[in-house]
Amino acid sequence: MKKRISILGSTGSIGTQALEVIEKLSDKFEIVGLSAGGNVDLLNEQIVKFKPEYVSVSKNPEKVVGCKKVLFGSEGLEEICSDKSVDIILVAVSGKIGLKPTLTAIKNGINIALANKETLVMAGDIVMDLAKQNGVSIIPVDSEHCAIHQCIKDISQVDRLIITASGGPFLNKTIEDMKSATVEQALAHPRWNMGRKITVDSATLMNKGLEIIEAHHLFNMPYDRIKVVVHPQSIVHSAIEYVDGSVIAQLGLPSMHIPIQYAITYPDRFEGIKSKSFSFSEIARLDFIEPDFKKFPFLNLAYDAGKIGGTATVALNGADEEAVFAFLEGKIKLYDIYDITEKIYSSHSPVLKPTIDEIFEVDKDIREQTKDLIKRSYLCLSI
Repeated sequence: MKKRISILGSTGSIGTQALEVIEKLSDKFEIVGLSAGGNVDLLNEQIVKFKPEYVSVSKNPEKVVGCKKVLFGSEGLEEICSDKSVDIILVAVSGKIGLKPTLTAIKNGINIALANKETLVMAGDIVMDLAKQNGVSIIPVDSEHCAIHQCIKDISQVDRLIITASGGPFLNKTIEDMKSATVEQALAHPRWNMGRKITVDSATLMNKGLEIIEAHHLFNMPYDRIKVVVHPQSIVHSAIEYVDGSVIAQLGLPSMHIPIQYAITYPDRFEGIKSKSFSFSEIARLDFIEPDFKKFPFLNLAYDAGKIGGTATVALNGADEEAVFAFLEGKIKLYDIYDITEKIYSSHSPVLKPTIDEIFEVDKDIREQTKDLIKRSYLCLSI
Protein backbone atom coordinates (compact mmCIF):
# COMPACT_ATOMS: atom_id res chain seq x y z
CA MET A 1 0.00 0.00 0.00
CA LYS A 2 1.10 3.55 -0.71
CA LYS A 3 1.94 5.74 2.27
CA ARG A 4 -0.55 8.61 2.56
CA ILE A 5 1.25 11.89 3.17
CA SER A 6 0.37 15.56 3.62
CA ILE A 7 2.85 18.42 3.42
CA LEU A 8 2.55 21.69 5.32
CA GLY A 9 4.59 24.24 3.37
CA SER A 10 4.68 22.51 -0.01
CA THR A 11 5.88 25.60 -1.91
CA GLY A 12 8.88 26.31 0.33
CA SER A 13 12.43 24.98 0.00
CA ILE A 14 11.86 21.76 1.97
CA GLY A 15 8.37 21.24 0.60
CA THR A 16 9.38 21.48 -3.05
CA GLN A 17 12.33 19.14 -2.51
CA ALA A 18 10.05 16.69 -0.71
CA LEU A 19 7.74 16.63 -3.71
CA GLU A 20 10.75 15.93 -5.93
CA VAL A 21 11.53 12.94 -3.71
CA ILE A 22 7.90 11.80 -3.82
CA GLU A 23 7.78 12.16 -7.61
CA LYS A 24 10.81 9.87 -7.82
CA LEU A 25 9.06 7.40 -5.47
CA SER A 26 5.59 7.81 -6.94
CA ASP A 27 4.79 4.14 -6.36
CA LYS A 28 5.40 4.57 -2.61
CA PHE A 29 3.33 7.69 -1.80
CA GLU A 30 -0.10 9.20 -2.21
CA ILE A 31 -0.42 12.96 -1.66
CA VAL A 32 -3.43 13.76 0.51
CA GLY A 33 -3.08 17.42 1.44
CA LEU A 34 -0.81 20.35 0.60
CA SER A 35 -0.57 23.77 2.19
CA ALA A 36 1.03 26.96 0.92
CA GLY A 37 1.53 30.56 1.96
CA GLY A 38 1.28 33.16 -0.77
CA ASN A 39 2.72 31.25 -3.71
CA VAL A 40 -0.60 30.09 -5.16
CA ASP A 41 0.81 29.85 -8.71
CA LEU A 42 3.30 27.17 -7.65
CA LEU A 43 0.63 25.42 -5.59
CA ASN A 44 -1.59 25.25 -8.66
CA GLU A 45 1.26 23.56 -10.55
CA GLN A 46 1.62 21.06 -7.71
CA ILE A 47 -2.12 20.36 -7.79
CA VAL A 48 -1.91 19.45 -11.48
CA LYS A 49 1.07 17.14 -10.94
CA PHE A 50 0.22 15.47 -7.61
CA LYS A 51 -3.60 15.70 -7.45
CA PRO A 52 -4.06 16.19 -3.67
CA GLU A 53 -7.46 15.56 -2.14
CA TYR A 54 -7.43 19.03 -0.62
CA VAL A 55 -5.18 22.06 -0.17
CA SER A 56 -4.92 24.96 2.27
CA VAL A 57 -3.65 28.51 1.65
CA SER A 58 -2.99 31.50 3.87
CA LYS A 59 -4.23 33.99 1.26
CA ASN A 60 -6.06 34.22 -2.06
CA PRO A 61 -8.06 30.97 -1.87
CA GLU A 62 -10.09 32.16 -4.86
CA LYS A 63 -6.98 31.81 -7.05
CA VAL A 64 -6.58 28.09 -6.33
CA VAL A 65 -7.63 25.97 -9.32
CA GLY A 66 -7.83 22.25 -9.97
CA CYS A 67 -8.67 21.09 -6.44
CA LYS A 68 -12.23 20.51 -5.26
CA LYS A 69 -11.59 21.22 -1.59
CA VAL A 70 -9.74 24.42 -0.65
CA LEU A 71 -9.09 25.21 3.00
CA PHE A 72 -7.91 28.52 4.43
CA GLY A 73 -5.66 29.90 7.15
CA SER A 74 -4.73 28.28 10.44
CA GLU A 75 -8.05 26.42 10.47
CA GLY A 76 -7.06 24.82 7.19
CA LEU A 77 -3.79 23.56 8.64
CA GLU A 78 -5.67 22.19 11.64
CA GLU A 79 -8.07 20.32 9.35
CA ILE A 80 -5.22 18.80 7.36
CA CYS A 81 -3.67 17.59 10.60
CA SER A 82 -6.97 16.10 11.80
CA ASP A 83 -7.29 13.63 8.92
CA LYS A 84 -6.59 10.29 10.58
CA SER A 85 -6.36 8.53 7.21
CA VAL A 86 -2.95 10.18 6.74
CA ASP A 87 0.10 8.10 7.68
CA ILE A 88 2.62 10.92 7.99
CA ILE A 89 2.68 14.71 7.83
CA LEU A 90 5.76 16.64 6.74
CA VAL A 91 5.80 19.89 8.71
CA ALA A 92 7.87 22.15 6.47
CA VAL A 93 6.35 25.54 7.25
CA SER A 94 8.67 28.06 8.88
CA GLY A 95 7.95 29.95 12.06
CA LYS A 96 5.57 29.44 14.96
CA ILE A 97 2.69 28.65 12.58
CA GLY A 98 3.91 25.04 12.56
CA LEU A 99 3.44 24.40 16.29
CA LYS A 100 -0.34 24.08 16.72
CA PRO A 101 -0.91 21.94 13.59
CA THR A 102 1.88 19.61 14.73
CA LEU A 103 0.24 19.20 18.12
CA THR A 104 -3.09 18.49 16.40
CA ALA A 105 -1.51 15.81 14.21
CA ILE A 106 0.12 14.18 17.24
CA LYS A 107 -3.19 14.14 19.11
CA ASN A 108 -4.68 12.36 16.11
CA GLY A 109 -1.96 9.71 16.14
CA ILE A 110 -0.28 10.86 12.92
CA ASN A 111 3.49 10.44 12.60
CA ILE A 112 5.52 13.58 11.96
CA ALA A 113 8.45 14.31 9.67
CA LEU A 114 9.63 17.50 11.32
CA ALA A 115 11.40 20.30 9.46
CA ASN A 116 10.07 23.15 11.58
CA LYS A 117 12.53 24.31 14.23
CA GLU A 118 10.10 26.43 16.22
CA THR A 119 7.99 23.41 17.17
CA LEU A 120 10.70 22.03 19.46
CA VAL A 121 12.49 25.27 20.31
CA MET A 122 9.28 26.85 21.59
CA ALA A 123 7.53 23.81 23.09
CA GLY A 124 9.84 20.82 23.02
CA ASP A 125 8.78 19.38 26.38
CA ILE A 126 5.08 19.56 25.53
CA VAL A 127 5.52 18.18 22.00
CA MET A 128 7.72 15.23 22.97
CA ASP A 129 5.57 14.28 25.98
CA LEU A 130 2.43 14.35 23.82
CA ALA A 131 4.11 12.25 21.11
CA LYS A 132 5.07 9.64 23.71
CA GLN A 133 1.54 9.54 25.12
CA ASN A 134 0.04 9.01 21.65
CA GLY A 135 2.64 6.57 20.33
CA VAL A 136 3.64 9.00 17.57
CA SER A 137 7.06 8.99 15.92
CA ILE A 138 8.77 12.32 15.26
CA ILE A 139 11.43 11.85 12.58
CA PRO A 140 13.73 14.86 12.14
CA VAL A 141 14.32 16.27 8.67
CA ASP A 142 17.22 18.59 9.58
CA SER A 143 20.34 16.94 8.17
CA GLU A 144 22.09 17.03 11.56
CA HIS A 145 19.29 15.48 13.59
CA CYS A 146 18.48 13.04 10.81
CA ALA A 147 22.13 11.94 10.90
CA ILE A 148 22.00 11.39 14.66
CA HIS A 149 18.73 9.48 14.32
CA GLN A 150 20.38 7.15 11.80
CA CYS A 151 23.39 6.53 14.06
CA ILE A 152 21.53 5.67 17.26
CA LYS A 153 20.67 2.08 18.12
CA ASP A 154 20.20 2.47 21.86
CA ILE A 155 20.14 6.02 23.23
CA SER A 156 20.96 4.75 26.72
CA GLN A 157 24.41 3.73 25.46
CA VAL A 158 25.18 7.12 23.88
CA ASP A 159 27.55 9.40 25.74
CA ARG A 160 27.58 12.46 23.45
CA LEU A 161 25.87 13.96 20.43
CA ILE A 162 28.23 15.75 18.05
CA ILE A 163 26.49 18.26 15.79
CA THR A 164 28.43 19.52 12.79
CA ALA A 165 28.26 23.04 11.39
CA SER A 166 29.55 24.25 8.04
CA GLY A 167 30.61 27.55 9.61
CA GLY A 168 28.62 29.54 7.06
CA PRO A 169 29.91 32.34 4.83
CA PHE A 170 31.90 34.04 7.61
CA LEU A 171 33.90 31.09 8.89
CA ASN A 172 37.18 32.56 7.66
CA LYS A 173 36.18 36.19 8.14
CA THR A 174 36.86 38.48 11.09
CA ILE A 175 34.37 39.97 13.51
CA GLU A 176 34.90 43.30 11.74
CA ASP A 177 34.00 41.65 8.43
CA MET A 178 30.78 40.39 9.97
CA LYS A 179 29.92 43.78 11.42
CA SER A 180 30.07 45.33 7.95
CA ALA A 181 28.49 42.41 6.09
CA THR A 182 25.72 42.99 3.56
CA VAL A 183 22.53 40.99 3.23
CA GLU A 184 23.87 39.44 0.04
CA GLN A 185 27.05 38.29 1.81
CA ALA A 186 25.05 36.77 4.69
CA LEU A 187 22.85 34.88 2.23
CA ALA A 188 25.80 33.46 0.27
CA HIS A 189 25.95 30.11 2.09
CA PRO A 190 28.84 27.99 0.79
CA ARG A 191 27.11 24.61 1.03
CA TRP A 192 23.34 24.68 1.45
CA ASN A 193 20.44 26.24 -0.47
CA MET A 194 17.91 27.26 2.18
CA GLY A 195 15.31 29.91 2.96
CA ARG A 196 16.48 33.45 3.73
CA LYS A 197 15.84 33.42 7.48
CA ILE A 198 17.56 30.11 8.16
CA THR A 199 20.47 31.15 5.93
CA VAL A 200 21.06 34.29 8.00
CA ASP A 201 20.85 32.17 11.16
CA SER A 202 23.51 29.91 9.63
CA ALA A 203 25.72 32.94 9.03
CA THR A 204 25.54 33.87 12.74
CA LEU A 205 25.49 30.21 13.89
CA MET A 206 22.18 30.89 15.62
CA ASN A 207 20.85 28.05 13.50
CA LYS A 208 23.27 25.70 15.22
CA GLY A 209 22.16 27.05 18.58
CA LEU A 210 18.57 26.20 17.76
CA GLU A 211 19.68 22.74 16.64
CA ILE A 212 21.30 22.18 20.04
CA ILE A 213 17.92 22.86 21.67
CA GLU A 214 16.15 20.60 19.18
CA ALA A 215 18.64 17.78 19.77
CA HIS A 216 18.08 18.01 23.52
CA HIS A 217 14.35 17.41 23.05
CA LEU A 218 14.52 14.87 20.23
CA PHE A 219 17.02 12.61 21.96
CA ASN A 220 16.50 13.53 25.63
CA MET A 221 20.19 14.41 25.95
CA PRO A 222 21.57 16.82 28.59
CA TYR A 223 23.01 20.00 27.12
CA ASP A 224 26.50 19.39 28.48
CA ARG A 225 26.60 16.21 26.36
CA ILE A 226 25.71 17.97 23.09
CA LYS A 227 28.76 19.35 21.30
CA VAL A 228 29.21 21.43 18.15
CA VAL A 229 32.13 21.09 15.75
CA VAL A 230 32.69 23.15 12.60
CA HIS A 231 33.08 20.97 9.52
CA PRO A 232 33.39 23.15 6.37
CA GLN A 233 32.88 20.36 3.82
CA SER A 234 29.41 19.43 5.19
CA ILE A 235 30.02 15.75 4.44
CA VAL A 236 29.77 14.47 8.03
CA HIS A 237 26.26 15.57 8.95
CA SER A 238 26.65 14.69 12.63
CA ALA A 239 27.93 11.90 14.87
CA ILE A 240 27.43 10.20 18.20
CA GLU A 241 29.93 8.86 20.69
CA TYR A 242 28.99 5.73 22.61
CA VAL A 243 30.01 5.13 26.21
CA ASP A 244 32.76 2.75 25.06
CA GLY A 245 34.43 5.48 22.98
CA SER A 246 33.17 4.31 19.59
CA VAL A 247 32.12 7.20 17.33
CA ILE A 248 29.49 6.60 14.66
CA ALA A 249 28.96 9.28 12.02
CA GLN A 250 26.57 9.67 9.10
CA LEU A 251 28.17 10.93 5.89
CA GLY A 252 26.67 12.06 2.63
CA LEU A 253 26.70 14.75 0.00
CA PRO A 254 25.16 18.06 1.13
CA SER A 255 21.69 17.51 -0.31
CA MET A 256 18.43 17.89 1.59
CA HIS A 257 16.79 15.25 -0.61
CA ILE A 258 18.54 12.54 1.43
CA PRO A 259 17.29 13.47 4.94
CA ILE A 260 13.84 14.33 3.58
CA GLN A 261 13.57 10.91 1.96
CA TYR A 262 14.85 9.17 5.09
CA ALA A 263 12.25 10.93 7.26
CA ILE A 264 9.23 10.20 5.07
CA THR A 265 10.16 6.60 4.16
CA TYR A 266 11.40 5.54 7.63
CA PRO A 267 12.03 2.77 8.59
CA ASP A 268 12.48 1.69 4.95
CA ARG A 269 15.15 2.84 2.50
CA PHE A 270 14.82 3.11 -1.27
CA GLU A 271 16.92 4.33 -4.14
CA GLY A 272 15.83 7.92 -4.67
CA ILE A 273 17.31 11.16 -5.89
CA LYS A 274 21.10 11.07 -6.05
CA SER A 275 23.19 13.93 -7.42
CA LYS A 276 26.04 11.43 -7.81
CA SER A 277 27.52 8.47 -5.99
CA PHE A 278 29.50 9.23 -2.85
CA SER A 279 33.27 9.07 -3.37
CA PHE A 280 35.80 9.25 -0.54
CA SER A 281 38.65 9.85 -3.00
CA GLU A 282 36.91 12.82 -4.61
CA ILE A 283 36.18 14.38 -1.23
CA ALA A 284 39.84 13.81 -0.30
CA ARG A 285 39.80 15.57 3.09
CA LEU A 286 37.54 16.30 6.02
CA ASP A 287 38.36 19.19 8.37
CA PHE A 288 37.03 19.76 11.87
CA ILE A 289 37.43 22.97 13.88
CA GLU A 290 36.30 24.09 17.31
CA PRO A 291 33.65 26.85 16.98
CA ASP A 292 34.72 30.41 17.82
CA PHE A 293 32.31 31.32 20.61
CA LYS A 294 33.50 34.92 20.61
CA LYS A 295 32.79 35.46 16.92
CA PHE A 296 29.58 33.43 17.12
CA PRO A 297 28.14 34.28 20.57
CA PHE A 298 24.70 32.88 19.73
CA LEU A 299 26.00 29.42 20.61
CA ASN A 300 26.51 30.36 24.27
CA LEU A 301 23.14 32.12 24.34
CA ALA A 302 21.41 28.99 23.02
CA TYR A 303 23.09 26.73 25.58
CA ASP A 304 22.04 29.14 28.33
CA ALA A 305 18.42 29.33 27.15
CA GLY A 306 18.20 25.57 26.73
CA LYS A 307 19.48 24.85 30.22
CA ILE A 308 16.99 27.30 31.73
CA GLY A 309 14.15 25.89 29.68
CA GLY A 310 10.54 27.02 29.68
CA THR A 311 9.95 30.27 27.83
CA ALA A 312 13.66 31.17 27.80
CA THR A 313 13.94 29.45 24.42
CA VAL A 314 10.74 31.15 23.25
CA ALA A 315 12.28 34.53 24.02
CA LEU A 316 15.53 33.63 22.29
CA ASN A 317 13.77 32.40 19.16
CA GLY A 318 11.25 35.24 18.88
CA ALA A 319 13.79 38.01 19.38
CA ASP A 320 16.21 36.50 16.90
CA GLU A 321 13.56 36.00 14.25
CA GLU A 322 12.34 39.59 14.41
CA ALA A 323 15.91 40.89 14.35
CA VAL A 324 16.72 38.72 11.32
CA PHE A 325 13.67 40.10 9.50
CA ALA A 326 14.88 43.64 10.26
CA PHE A 327 18.33 42.78 8.89
CA LEU A 328 16.86 41.31 5.71
CA GLU A 329 14.86 44.53 5.26
CA GLY A 330 18.06 46.57 5.57
CA LYS A 331 17.02 48.20 8.85
CA ILE A 332 19.90 46.92 11.00
CA LYS A 333 23.36 45.41 10.55
CA LEU A 334 24.23 41.73 10.85
CA TYR A 335 25.89 41.94 14.26
CA ASP A 336 22.96 43.98 15.57
CA ILE A 337 20.95 40.76 15.41
CA TYR A 338 22.90 39.34 18.33
CA ASP A 339 22.93 42.59 20.34
CA ILE A 340 19.17 43.00 19.97
CA THR A 341 18.41 39.35 20.75
CA GLU A 342 20.67 39.33 23.79
CA LYS A 343 19.04 42.49 25.22
CA ILE A 344 15.51 41.15 24.81
CA TYR A 345 16.45 37.67 26.02
CA SER A 346 18.28 38.95 29.11
CA SER A 347 15.30 41.07 30.17
CA HIS A 348 12.87 38.15 30.00
CA SER A 349 11.74 36.36 33.17
CA PRO A 350 11.13 32.77 32.03
CA VAL A 351 8.02 30.75 32.82
CA LEU A 352 9.50 27.32 33.51
CA LYS A 353 6.47 25.10 32.83
CA PRO A 354 4.33 27.11 30.42
CA THR A 355 1.12 26.06 28.74
CA ILE A 356 0.76 26.38 24.98
CA ASP A 357 -1.27 29.57 25.47
CA GLU A 358 1.45 31.04 27.68
CA ILE A 359 4.07 30.15 25.07
CA PHE A 360 2.20 32.07 22.39
CA GLU A 361 1.59 34.99 24.76
CA VAL A 362 5.31 35.22 25.55
CA ASP A 363 6.20 34.88 21.87
CA LYS A 364 3.87 37.75 20.94
CA ASP A 365 5.19 39.95 23.73
CA ILE A 366 8.84 39.22 22.86
CA ARG A 367 8.26 40.09 19.22
CA GLU A 368 6.58 43.37 20.14
CA GLN A 369 9.45 44.25 22.48
CA THR A 370 11.99 43.42 19.78
CA LYS A 371 10.28 45.53 17.14
CA ASP A 372 10.01 48.41 19.60
CA LEU A 373 13.70 48.16 20.53
CA ILE A 374 14.71 48.17 16.87
CA LYS A 375 12.50 51.19 16.18
CA ARG A 376 13.78 53.15 19.21
CA SER A 377 17.47 52.29 19.26
CA TYR A 378 18.51 51.14 15.79
CA LEU A 379 16.40 52.64 13.03
CA CYS A 380 17.22 56.15 14.16
CA LEU A 381 20.91 55.39 13.58
CA SER A 382 20.38 54.58 9.91
CA ILE A 383 18.19 57.58 9.06
